[in-house]
Amino acid sequence: MTIEQIIDDFGVIDDWDERYRYIIDLGRKMAPLDEALRTDGVKVRGCASQVWLIPHKETKDGRTTLHYMGDSDAVIVRGLIAILLSLYDGKTPDEILATDAKQVLTQLGLDTHLSQQRSNGLFAMVERIRADARAAQQA
Repeated sequence: MTIEQIIDDFGVIDDWDERYRYIIDLGRKMAPLDEALRTDGVKVRGCASQVWLIPHKETKDGRTTLHYMGDSDAVIVRGLIAILLSLYDGKTPDEILATDAKQVLTQLGLDTHLSQQRSNGLFAMVERIRADARAAQQA
C-alpha cells in the first residue's frame, strides 16, 4: 500500500477509533519478522515497545534503494511501522532524506492523536531510517 492510499483512506475515516483499527489492520497485513531476525543490532532505541527495523540496500542499474522489514511486539506500533514503510521503502537515500515525515504524519493527524511516548517512538523510527539513508550515501 502506498502512503498516498493511506492518506486517502484516512481522509474518509472521521472517527479516530476507526483510524486506530485501520492502523492496526495495516500492521496485521505485514509479514511477520522471523524470531531469529529480532536481534539487538536491529532494535530501534527510544521506543516504549520493542521495535525491529532491518534495512536492505539494493543497487540496480547504478541506483541504490533501501528496503525494510520491520516488526513490533505492539499491534498499534506494527501499524505505524507499516505507515513508515509505505513512506520510505524502495526509495533512494536522497529521497528518504528529502522526505518530510513530520509533514506526512501531521497530515494523517498522528502528531496530535498519539501519546507522547508513541510519538517519540515513531520519530525514533524515522531517525533510524534517516541514519540508514545517510550511511548508504556515504558507502
